Amino acid sequence: MGLSIVILAAGQGTRMRSDLPKVLQPLAGKPLLAHVLACANDLGADDVCVVYGHGGEAVQAAFPATGVRWALQAEQLGTGHAVQQAMPDTLSASRVLILAGDVPLLQSATLDRLLEETPDTDMAVLTVDMDDPTGYGRIVRNDEGVSRIVEQKDASEDELALTEINTGVFLCPGEGLKNWLTNLSNDNSQGEYYLTDVIAMAVADGVEVHGIKADSSVEVMGINDKKQLAEAERALQARLVDELMAEGVGFADPARVDIRGTLSCGKDVFIDVNAVFEGDVHLGDGTKIESNNLIRDSRLGAGNVIHSNCHIEGASTGNSCEIGPFARLRPGAELANEVKIGNFVEVKKSTIADGSKVNHLTYIGDAEIGSGVNVGAGTITCNYDGVNKHKTTIGDDASIGSNVNLIAPVSIGKGATVGAGSTISKSVPEGVLTVARAKQKNIEDWTRPNKKESK
Repeated sequence: MGLSIVILAAGQGTRMRSDLPKVLQPLAGKPLLAHVLACANDLGADDVCVVYGHGGEAVQAAFPATGVRWALQAEQLGTGHAVQQAMPDTLSASRVLILAGDVPLLQSATLDRLLEETPDTDMAVLTVDMDDPTGYGRIVRNDEGVSRIVEQKDASEDELALTEINTGVFLCPGEGLKNWLTNLSNDNSQGEYYLTDVIAMAVADGVEVHGIKADSSVEVMGINDKKQLAEAERALQARLVDELMAEGVGFADPARVDIRGTLSCGKDVFIDVNAVFEGDVHLGDGTKIESNNLIRDSRLGAGNVIHSNCHIEGASTGNSCEIGPFARLRPGAELANEVKIGNFVEVKKSTIADGSKVNHLTYIGDAEIGSGVNVGAGTITCNYDGVNKHKTTIGDDASIGSNVNLIAPVSIGKGATVGAGSTISKSVPEGVLTVARAKQKNIEDWTRPNKKESK
Protein backbone atom coordinates (compact mmCIF):
# COMPACT_ATOMS: atom_id res chain seq x y z
CA MET A 1 0.00 0.00 0.00
CA GLY A 2 1.35 3.45 -0.97
CA LEU A 3 -0.39 6.25 0.95
CA SER A 4 -2.72 5.91 3.94
CA ILE A 5 -4.48 8.88 5.53
CA VAL A 6 -5.52 9.04 9.17
CA ILE A 7 -7.98 11.76 10.19
CA LEU A 8 -8.21 12.52 13.91
CA ALA A 9 -11.83 13.31 14.74
CA ALA A 10 -12.39 12.03 18.28
CA GLY A 11 -12.39 15.32 20.19
CA GLN A 12 -15.44 16.37 22.17
CA GLY A 13 -15.19 20.05 21.37
CA THR A 14 -16.36 21.30 24.76
CA ARG A 15 -15.62 24.90 23.83
CA MET A 16 -18.29 24.69 21.14
CA ARG A 17 -20.88 24.42 23.91
CA SER A 18 -23.00 22.27 21.64
CA ASP A 19 -24.55 18.80 21.72
CA LEU A 20 -23.34 18.35 18.16
CA PRO A 21 -19.88 16.73 17.90
CA LYS A 22 -17.22 19.23 16.90
CA VAL A 23 -16.43 17.61 13.54
CA LEU A 24 -20.14 17.82 12.61
CA GLN A 25 -20.38 21.59 13.17
CA PRO A 26 -21.49 23.18 9.88
CA LEU A 27 -19.12 25.14 7.65
CA ALA A 28 -20.45 26.42 4.32
CA GLY A 29 -23.34 23.98 4.60
CA LYS A 30 -21.20 20.90 5.27
CA PRO A 31 -19.76 19.32 8.44
CA LEU A 32 -16.16 20.22 9.26
CA LEU A 33 -15.14 16.62 8.67
CA ALA A 34 -16.68 16.65 5.18
CA HIS A 35 -14.21 19.32 4.10
CA VAL A 36 -11.27 17.32 5.43
CA LEU A 37 -12.52 14.14 3.75
CA ALA A 38 -12.92 15.96 0.43
CA CYS A 39 -9.34 17.18 0.68
CA ALA A 40 -8.13 13.67 1.54
CA ASN A 41 -10.03 12.13 -1.37
CA ASP A 42 -8.33 14.53 -3.80
CA LEU A 43 -4.99 12.93 -2.92
CA GLY A 44 -5.95 9.49 -4.22
CA ALA A 45 -4.93 7.63 -1.06
CA ASP A 46 -5.17 3.85 -0.90
CA ASP A 47 -6.82 4.00 2.52
CA VAL A 48 -8.55 6.67 4.61
CA CYS A 49 -9.25 6.02 8.29
CA VAL A 50 -11.24 8.32 10.57
CA VAL A 51 -10.54 8.01 14.29
CA TYR A 52 -13.74 8.91 16.12
CA GLY A 53 -14.78 9.17 19.75
CA HIS A 54 -17.39 11.55 21.16
CA GLY A 55 -20.69 11.33 19.30
CA GLY A 56 -19.35 8.40 17.33
CA GLU A 57 -22.67 7.06 16.09
CA ALA A 58 -23.73 10.49 14.87
CA VAL A 59 -20.38 11.03 13.16
CA GLN A 60 -20.56 7.72 11.30
CA ALA A 61 -24.22 8.25 10.39
CA ALA A 62 -23.34 11.58 8.77
CA PHE A 63 -21.03 9.82 6.30
CA PRO A 64 -22.78 6.57 5.32
CA ALA A 65 -21.23 6.11 1.89
CA THR A 66 -17.76 7.61 2.04
CA GLY A 67 -15.82 4.33 1.89
CA VAL A 68 -13.63 5.27 4.86
CA ARG A 69 -12.50 3.00 7.69
CA TRP A 70 -13.63 3.93 11.19
CA ALA A 71 -11.52 3.43 14.30
CA LEU A 72 -12.85 4.10 17.80
CA GLN A 73 -10.82 6.01 20.37
CA ALA A 74 -12.93 5.16 23.42
CA GLU A 75 -10.71 7.17 25.78
CA GLN A 76 -9.12 10.44 24.66
CA LEU A 77 -5.54 9.88 25.80
CA GLY A 78 -3.83 12.16 23.30
CA THR A 79 -3.11 12.46 19.61
CA GLY A 80 -0.51 9.70 19.66
CA HIS A 81 -3.00 7.34 21.27
CA ALA A 82 -5.56 8.33 18.60
CA VAL A 83 -3.24 7.34 15.76
CA GLN A 84 -2.58 4.01 17.50
CA GLN A 85 -6.30 3.23 17.15
CA ALA A 86 -6.00 3.37 13.35
CA MET A 87 -3.57 0.47 13.38
CA PRO A 88 -2.66 -2.12 12.24
CA ASP A 89 -4.13 -1.61 8.76
CA THR A 90 -2.61 1.83 8.38
CA LEU A 91 0.85 0.50 9.15
CA SER A 92 0.93 -1.53 5.94
CA ALA A 93 1.26 1.75 4.05
CA SER A 94 4.67 3.00 3.04
CA ARG A 95 3.59 6.56 3.92
CA VAL A 96 1.04 7.76 6.46
CA LEU A 97 -0.47 11.24 6.28
CA ILE A 98 -2.11 12.41 9.50
CA LEU A 99 -4.77 15.14 9.34
CA ALA A 100 -7.04 16.80 11.90
CA GLY A 101 -10.81 16.68 11.51
CA ASP A 102 -11.15 20.24 12.81
CA VAL A 103 -8.81 21.85 10.22
CA PRO A 104 -11.28 22.22 7.33
CA LEU A 105 -9.64 24.93 5.17
CA LEU A 106 -6.58 22.90 4.27
CA GLN A 107 -6.23 22.56 0.49
CA SER A 108 -5.12 19.51 -1.44
CA ALA A 109 -2.53 21.59 -3.32
CA THR A 110 -0.71 22.20 -0.03
CA LEU A 111 -0.75 18.50 0.82
CA ASP A 112 0.43 17.64 -2.70
CA ARG A 113 3.43 19.89 -2.09
CA LEU A 114 4.06 18.20 1.28
CA LEU A 115 4.05 14.78 -0.41
CA GLU A 116 6.20 15.88 -3.34
CA GLU A 117 8.87 17.63 -1.27
CA THR A 118 9.32 14.82 1.24
CA PRO A 119 11.29 11.69 0.28
CA ASP A 120 9.47 8.43 1.05
CA THR A 121 11.86 7.52 3.88
CA ASP A 122 11.76 10.96 5.54
CA MET A 123 9.20 12.63 7.77
CA ALA A 124 7.55 16.01 7.40
CA VAL A 125 5.40 18.33 9.47
CA LEU A 126 3.30 21.12 8.03
CA THR A 127 4.05 24.37 9.85
CA VAL A 128 3.10 28.03 9.66
CA ASP A 129 4.36 31.30 11.11
CA MET A 130 1.90 33.10 13.38
CA ASP A 131 2.03 36.58 14.85
CA ASP A 132 0.45 35.20 18.01
CA PRO A 133 1.34 31.52 18.50
CA THR A 134 -0.34 31.26 21.92
CA GLY A 135 -1.82 27.82 22.51
CA TYR A 136 0.09 26.07 19.74
CA GLY A 137 2.98 23.66 19.83
CA ARG A 138 6.25 25.33 18.78
CA ILE A 139 8.57 24.04 16.06
CA VAL A 140 12.16 23.65 17.30
CA ARG A 141 14.74 23.50 14.50
CA ASN A 142 18.42 22.67 14.19
CA ASP A 143 20.78 22.83 11.21
CA GLU A 144 19.33 19.60 9.73
CA GLY A 145 15.68 20.56 10.02
CA VAL A 146 12.97 20.10 12.64
CA SER A 147 14.38 18.55 15.82
CA ARG A 148 11.23 18.42 17.95
CA ILE A 149 7.87 19.99 18.74
CA VAL A 150 7.20 21.31 22.20
CA GLU A 151 3.68 21.89 23.50
CA GLN A 152 2.98 25.28 25.02
CA LYS A 153 2.43 23.90 28.52
CA ASP A 154 5.83 22.21 28.39
CA ALA A 155 7.75 24.99 26.62
CA SER A 156 10.56 27.04 28.12
CA GLU A 157 10.62 30.82 27.95
CA ASP A 158 12.87 30.75 24.87
CA GLU A 159 10.66 28.17 23.18
CA LEU A 160 7.54 30.23 23.87
CA ALA A 161 9.15 33.07 21.89
CA LEU A 162 9.16 30.92 18.73
CA THR A 163 6.50 31.84 16.16
CA GLU A 164 6.61 28.79 13.88
CA ILE A 165 3.89 26.41 15.04
CA ASN A 166 2.69 22.87 14.47
CA THR A 167 -0.46 22.57 12.37
CA GLY A 168 -1.13 18.95 13.36
CA VAL A 169 -0.42 17.65 9.84
CA PHE A 170 2.27 14.96 9.71
CA LEU A 171 3.69 12.78 6.95
CA CYS A 172 5.50 9.70 8.26
CA PRO A 173 7.16 6.61 6.83
CA GLY A 174 4.82 3.74 7.78
CA GLU A 175 7.37 1.36 9.32
CA GLY A 176 9.03 4.13 11.31
CA LEU A 177 5.69 5.38 12.64
CA LYS A 178 4.92 1.86 13.89
CA ASN A 179 8.05 1.82 16.02
CA TRP A 180 7.72 5.38 17.31
CA LEU A 181 4.11 4.94 18.41
CA THR A 182 5.09 1.88 20.43
CA ASN A 183 7.60 3.95 22.39
CA LEU A 184 5.39 6.95 23.19
CA SER A 185 5.24 8.10 26.82
CA ASN A 186 2.65 10.15 28.69
CA ASP A 187 5.23 11.69 31.01
CA ASN A 188 4.15 15.30 30.47
CA SER A 189 1.99 17.99 32.05
CA GLN A 190 -1.18 16.66 30.38
CA GLY A 191 -0.55 12.97 31.02
CA GLU A 192 -1.24 12.30 27.33
CA TYR A 193 0.51 10.48 24.50
CA TYR A 194 1.58 13.28 22.18
CA LEU A 195 1.95 12.49 18.50
CA THR A 196 4.44 15.35 18.37
CA ASP A 197 6.91 13.26 20.37
CA VAL A 198 7.57 11.07 17.31
CA ILE A 199 9.55 13.99 15.84
CA ALA A 200 12.35 13.61 18.36
CA MET A 201 12.22 9.83 17.96
CA ALA A 202 12.58 10.16 14.19
CA VAL A 203 15.58 12.47 14.61
CA ALA A 204 17.15 10.03 17.06
CA ASP A 205 16.78 7.28 14.44
CA GLY A 206 18.54 9.40 11.86
CA VAL A 207 15.37 10.23 9.91
CA GLU A 208 15.35 13.72 8.46
CA VAL A 209 12.29 15.74 9.48
CA HIS A 210 11.21 18.46 7.05
CA GLY A 211 9.30 21.52 8.19
CA ILE A 212 7.20 22.60 5.23
CA LYS A 213 5.35 25.88 5.67
CA ALA A 214 1.77 26.48 4.57
CA ASP A 215 1.12 29.64 2.58
CA SER A 216 -1.13 31.18 5.22
CA SER A 217 -2.27 30.65 8.78
CA VAL A 218 -5.90 30.85 7.62
CA GLU A 219 -5.55 27.64 5.63
CA VAL A 220 -4.40 25.64 8.67
CA MET A 221 -6.54 27.24 11.37
CA GLY A 222 -8.12 24.80 13.79
CA ILE A 223 -11.75 25.17 14.86
CA ASN A 224 -12.34 24.96 18.60
CA ASP A 225 -15.20 27.36 19.34
CA LYS A 226 -18.04 29.21 17.64
CA LYS A 227 -15.94 32.34 17.13
CA GLN A 228 -13.30 30.39 15.21
CA LEU A 229 -16.07 28.63 13.29
CA ALA A 230 -17.48 31.99 12.20
CA GLU A 231 -14.01 33.19 11.19
CA ALA A 232 -13.51 30.03 9.13
CA GLU A 233 -16.91 30.54 7.48
CA ARG A 234 -15.95 34.00 6.28
CA ALA A 235 -12.54 32.82 5.12
CA LEU A 236 -14.03 29.95 3.14
CA GLN A 237 -16.75 32.15 1.64
CA ALA A 238 -14.09 34.60 0.50
CA ARG A 239 -12.17 31.75 -1.14
CA LEU A 240 -15.27 30.44 -2.93
CA VAL A 241 -16.26 33.89 -4.18
CA ASP A 242 -12.72 34.61 -5.36
CA GLU A 243 -12.79 31.41 -7.41
CA LEU A 244 -16.09 32.42 -9.02
CA MET A 245 -14.91 35.96 -9.77
CA ALA A 246 -11.82 34.48 -11.45
CA GLU A 247 -14.28 32.64 -13.73
CA GLY A 248 -16.06 35.91 -14.61
CA VAL A 249 -18.96 35.98 -12.12
CA GLY A 250 -19.89 39.48 -10.94
CA PHE A 251 -20.82 40.31 -7.33
CA ALA A 252 -22.28 43.54 -5.97
CA ASP A 253 -20.45 42.86 -2.69
CA PRO A 254 -18.35 39.68 -2.42
CA ALA A 255 -18.57 39.79 1.37
CA ARG A 256 -22.38 39.51 1.36
CA VAL A 257 -22.93 36.21 -0.42
CA ASP A 258 -23.04 32.74 1.13
CA ILE A 259 -22.35 29.52 -0.77
CA ARG A 260 -23.33 26.47 1.27
CA GLY A 261 -22.70 23.74 -1.24
CA THR A 262 -21.68 23.91 -4.89
CA LEU A 263 -22.38 26.90 -7.15
CA SER A 264 -21.49 26.74 -10.85
CA CYS A 265 -22.07 29.68 -13.17
CA GLY A 266 -21.98 30.46 -16.87
CA LYS A 267 -20.69 33.67 -18.41
CA ASP A 268 -21.81 37.15 -17.33
CA VAL A 269 -23.71 36.03 -14.25
CA PHE A 270 -24.35 38.80 -11.71
CA ILE A 271 -25.21 38.22 -8.03
CA ASP A 272 -26.49 40.98 -5.77
CA VAL A 273 -26.13 41.17 -1.99
CA ASN A 274 -27.47 38.70 0.57
CA ALA A 275 -27.90 35.84 -1.87
CA VAL A 276 -27.64 32.37 -0.31
CA PHE A 277 -26.92 29.26 -2.37
CA GLU A 278 -27.36 25.82 -0.82
CA GLY A 279 -26.77 22.32 -2.16
CA ASP A 280 -26.04 22.02 -5.88
CA VAL A 281 -26.94 25.17 -7.85
CA HIS A 282 -26.23 26.12 -11.46
CA LEU A 283 -26.82 29.57 -12.98
CA GLY A 284 -26.82 29.85 -16.77
CA ASP A 285 -25.16 32.53 -18.88
CA GLY A 286 -26.30 36.08 -18.21
CA THR A 287 -28.54 35.21 -15.26
CA LYS A 288 -29.07 38.01 -12.74
CA ILE A 289 -29.77 37.27 -9.08
CA GLU A 290 -31.12 40.28 -7.20
CA SER A 291 -30.83 40.80 -3.45
CA ASN A 292 -32.10 38.59 -0.63
CA ASN A 293 -32.64 35.36 -2.53
CA LEU A 294 -32.30 31.77 -1.30
CA ILE A 295 -31.64 29.21 -4.05
CA ARG A 296 -31.22 25.55 -3.15
CA ASP A 297 -30.55 22.49 -5.36
CA SER A 298 -31.79 24.18 -8.55
CA ARG A 299 -30.70 24.69 -12.14
CA LEU A 300 -31.52 28.00 -13.78
CA GLY A 301 -31.09 28.53 -17.52
CA ALA A 302 -29.54 31.44 -19.39
CA GLY A 303 -30.77 35.02 -19.20
CA ASN A 304 -33.00 34.58 -16.17
CA VAL A 305 -33.81 37.42 -13.82
CA ILE A 306 -34.55 36.46 -10.22
CA HIS A 307 -35.99 39.50 -8.50
CA SER A 308 -35.54 40.16 -4.80
CA ASN A 309 -36.78 38.00 -1.93
CA CYS A 310 -37.44 34.73 -3.73
CA HIS A 311 -37.13 31.19 -2.37
CA ILE A 312 -36.22 28.62 -5.01
CA GLU A 313 -35.70 24.96 -4.07
CA GLY A 314 -35.47 21.81 -6.19
CA ALA A 315 -36.58 23.73 -9.26
CA SER A 316 -35.41 24.15 -12.84
CA THR A 317 -35.93 26.80 -15.49
CA GLY A 318 -35.29 27.25 -19.17
CA ASN A 319 -33.97 30.49 -20.63
CA SER A 320 -35.13 34.08 -20.24
CA CYS A 321 -37.49 33.48 -17.33
CA GLU A 322 -38.44 36.20 -14.87
CA ILE A 323 -39.23 35.27 -11.29
CA GLY A 324 -40.42 37.38 -8.38
CA PRO A 325 -40.19 39.44 -6.38
CA PHE A 326 -41.41 37.41 -3.40
CA ALA A 327 -41.99 34.24 -5.39
CA ARG A 328 -41.48 30.67 -4.24
CA LEU A 329 -40.56 27.72 -6.45
CA ARG A 330 -40.84 24.48 -4.54
CA PRO A 331 -39.42 21.04 -5.45
CA GLY A 332 -40.64 19.79 -8.80
CA ALA A 333 -41.28 23.22 -10.28
CA GLU A 334 -40.13 23.05 -13.92
CA LEU A 335 -40.32 26.18 -16.04
CA ALA A 336 -39.64 26.23 -19.78
CA ASN A 337 -38.45 29.34 -21.66
CA GLU A 338 -39.68 32.91 -21.18
CA VAL A 339 -41.93 32.01 -18.28
CA LYS A 340 -43.02 34.78 -15.93
CA ILE A 341 -43.62 34.02 -12.24
CA GLY A 342 -44.65 37.17 -10.42
CA ASN A 343 -44.94 38.45 -6.89
CA PHE A 344 -46.33 36.17 -4.18
CA VAL A 345 -46.73 33.22 -6.53
CA GLU A 346 -45.98 29.69 -5.31
CA VAL A 347 -45.30 26.82 -7.71
CA LYS A 348 -44.94 23.20 -6.58
CA LYS A 349 -44.46 19.98 -8.58
CA SER A 350 -45.70 21.60 -11.77
CA THR A 351 -44.55 22.16 -15.34
CA ILE A 352 -45.10 25.48 -17.09
CA ALA A 353 -44.42 25.65 -20.83
CA ASP A 354 -42.92 28.41 -22.99
CA GLY A 355 -44.17 31.96 -22.60
CA SER A 356 -46.78 31.36 -19.91
CA LYS A 357 -47.41 33.92 -17.16
CA VAL A 358 -48.45 33.50 -13.55
CA ASN A 359 -48.12 37.04 -12.31
CA HIS A 360 -49.73 37.62 -8.93
CA LEU A 361 -50.85 36.03 -5.68
CA THR A 362 -51.36 32.53 -7.08
CA TYR A 363 -50.77 28.93 -6.05
CA ILE A 364 -49.89 26.36 -8.73
CA GLY A 365 -49.53 22.83 -7.37
CA ASP A 366 -49.48 19.46 -9.15
CA ALA A 367 -50.27 21.11 -12.45
CA GLU A 368 -49.31 20.95 -16.10
CA ILE A 369 -49.62 24.31 -17.83
CA GLY A 370 -49.16 24.65 -21.59
CA SER A 371 -47.54 27.43 -23.59
CA GLY A 372 -48.86 30.98 -23.88
CA VAL A 373 -51.17 30.62 -20.86
CA ASN A 374 -52.10 33.59 -18.70
CA VAL A 375 -53.11 32.84 -15.11
CA GLY A 376 -54.87 35.70 -13.34
CA ALA A 377 -54.23 37.01 -9.85
CA GLY A 378 -55.54 34.97 -6.93
CA THR A 379 -55.91 31.71 -8.85
CA ILE A 380 -55.59 28.49 -6.86
CA THR A 381 -55.18 24.97 -8.12
CA CYS A 382 -57.05 23.09 -5.41
CA ASN A 383 -54.95 19.94 -5.60
CA TYR A 384 -55.61 18.32 -2.22
CA ASP A 385 -58.87 16.66 -1.22
CA GLY A 386 -57.77 15.99 2.34
CA VAL A 387 -56.32 12.59 1.49
CA ASN A 388 -54.82 12.60 -2.01
CA LYS A 389 -53.21 15.06 -4.42
CA HIS A 390 -54.80 15.57 -7.84
CA LYS A 391 -53.61 17.11 -11.10
CA THR A 392 -54.71 20.22 -12.95
CA THR A 393 -54.04 20.50 -16.70
CA ILE A 394 -54.28 23.80 -18.59
CA GLY A 395 -53.93 23.70 -22.38
CA ASP A 396 -51.96 26.05 -24.63
CA ASP A 397 -53.16 29.67 -24.94
CA ALA A 398 -55.80 29.33 -22.24
CA SER A 399 -56.68 32.34 -20.11
CA ILE A 400 -57.59 32.02 -16.45
CA GLY A 401 -59.30 35.03 -14.88
CA SER A 402 -58.61 36.45 -11.43
CA ASN A 403 -59.73 34.67 -8.26
CA VAL A 404 -60.40 31.34 -9.94
CA ASN A 405 -60.48 28.05 -8.03
CA LEU A 406 -59.54 25.01 -10.12
CA ILE A 407 -60.68 21.95 -8.19
CA ALA A 408 -58.53 19.05 -9.30
CA PRO A 409 -58.64 16.69 -11.02
CA VAL A 410 -59.65 19.08 -13.76
CA SER A 411 -58.61 20.03 -17.29
CA ILE A 412 -58.86 23.37 -19.07
CA GLY A 413 -58.88 22.98 -22.85
CA LYS A 414 -56.62 24.69 -25.36
CA GLY A 415 -57.60 28.31 -25.98
CA ALA A 416 -60.35 28.22 -23.35
CA THR A 417 -61.18 31.22 -21.15
CA VAL A 418 -62.29 30.97 -17.52
CA GLY A 419 -64.10 34.02 -16.18
CA ALA A 420 -62.94 35.79 -13.05
CA GLY A 421 -64.31 34.52 -9.77
CA SER A 422 -65.19 31.08 -11.11
CA THR A 423 -64.94 27.82 -9.23
CA ILE A 424 -64.23 25.10 -11.78
CA SER A 425 -64.90 21.51 -10.79
CA LYS A 426 -65.56 20.05 -14.26
CA SER A 427 -63.26 19.99 -17.26
CA VAL A 428 -63.55 22.88 -19.74
CA PRO A 429 -63.57 22.16 -23.51
CA GLU A 430 -61.23 23.85 -25.97
CA GLY A 431 -61.96 27.40 -27.09
CA VAL A 432 -64.98 28.14 -24.88
CA LEU A 433 -65.73 30.78 -22.26
CA THR A 434 -66.64 29.25 -18.91
CA VAL A 435 -68.16 31.16 -16.00
CA ALA A 436 -69.05 29.35 -12.81
CA ARG A 437 -70.27 31.76 -10.15
CA ALA A 438 -73.18 31.91 -7.78
CA LYS A 439 -75.89 34.23 -9.12
CA GLN A 440 -75.55 37.70 -7.67
CA LYS A 441 -78.37 38.71 -5.36
CA ASN A 442 -79.01 42.27 -4.14
CA ILE A 443 -80.96 42.55 -0.88
CA GLU A 444 -82.78 45.82 -0.45
CA ASP A 445 -83.86 47.39 2.86
CA TRP A 446 -80.94 45.67 4.63
CA THR A 447 -79.47 47.34 7.69
CA ARG A 448 -75.94 46.76 8.80
CA PRO A 449 -75.80 45.62 12.44
CA ASN A 450 -74.56 48.16 14.97
CA LYS A 451 -71.60 47.39 17.17
CA LYS A 452 -72.68 46.44 20.67
CA GLU A 453 -71.49 48.73 23.41
CA SER A 454 -69.20 47.09 25.93
CA LYS A 455 -70.49 46.93 29.49
